Amino acid sequence: MTNPSVDVPAGDRRVAVVLFNLGGPDRPEAIRPFLYNLFADKSILRVPNPIRVMLAAFISRKRTPEATEIYEKLGGGSPLLPNTEAQASALEAALAGDGTVRVFIAMRYWHPMSDETARAVRDFDPETIVLLPLYPQYSTTTTASSLRVWQDAAARVGLKAPTRLVCCYPTDRGFIDSCAALIKPLYEEAQAHGRPRILFSAHGLPEKIVQTGDPYQWQCERTAEAIVDALGIPDLDWVSCYQSRVGPLKWIDPSTDEEVDRAARDGVPVLVVPIAFVSEHSETLVEIGMEYRDQAEAGGVPFFASVPTVGTTGPFVDGLAGLVRNALEQPAEIASMTGARLCPGSWAGCPCQAEAGNGRLDG
Repeated sequence: MTNPSVDVPAGDRRVAVVLFNLGGPDRPEAIRPFLYNLFADKSILRVPNPIRVMLAAFISRKRTPEATEIYEKLGGGSPLLPNTEAQASALEAALAGDGTVRVFIAMRYWHPMSDETARAVRDFDPETIVLLPLYPQYSTTTTASSLRVWQDAAARVGLKAPTRLVCCYPTDRGFIDSCAALIKPLYEEAQAHGRPRILFSAHGLPEKIVQTGDPYQWQCERTAEAIVDALGIPDLDWVSCYQSRVGPLKWIDPSTDEEVDRAARDGVPVLVVPIAFVSEHSETLVEIGMEYRDQAEAGGVPFFASVPTVGTTGPFVDGLAGLVRNALEQPAEIASMTGARLCPGSWAGCPCQAEAGNGRLDG
């Protein structure tokens, strides 16, 4: 697919913005099919069919009881869709002066999924489409997977509007400023219990995926560094870590649960900041907010705080709006928040062309 440059005046544009997110089961009956969709993704289980399909069926059946207990703590389903809908509404309002802009949601593993969203976008008949992942850091397991299924869905419904992808924004100023603003009051509260340690926690990946050139860990580390700079706290005690390990493979480390235990041994107050999630769901509300809290209290951590996700905070939403505007002005079909390649050339999994600083949606 080749998309021509966008040269329509901003006030006359008819733009569809599609927010990519993972999705989550909205009711108990959806938990098993959601898990199946997750593990049937070739970006997640990197084995050929029919083995992948068989493994997905086995894993989803085995993990459903545990997952059901998790979602029971959230009222039976994930809050991710309503949270994402709130972000879509806020972004649409922020872009109200930029022409006729509609913001859509395409979830990867549960509804609304790419096929139904692609039909809705086609009916809207936009002049331009901007694909905006709600994954600040690029990974072949998230953004690349969502892009692949979106392109397939768009082709099936005959959606041919020029398209731009914002591949990543790990240090976007609005995102970073919102994170810092959410941390500061909790950090001040924690200081009454000692010198706080901040755990910048992101969802983990198997180490072998990073070794193939996936830039996710590198970008997560840049996010953490940028937040530390924005906080401006002298001699800040902080660490980048990774949560949600599953299976027998070696995952990137350090792990968040190990860092909670280390903080307990050191007797320091702890703040856990979810830097790869921008809206609340099971991994922030249950894994961080309940399980790590219980672990910290059992270990004797003197103070524990789960820092909220950026959600619909003003700087974050304004930052997303800026990313959309930048994407509309860029000639590249795929570009980072800078309009060019962000990752060093050694990261082969980056979707942007190393020599040109941008990429193409057709590969």
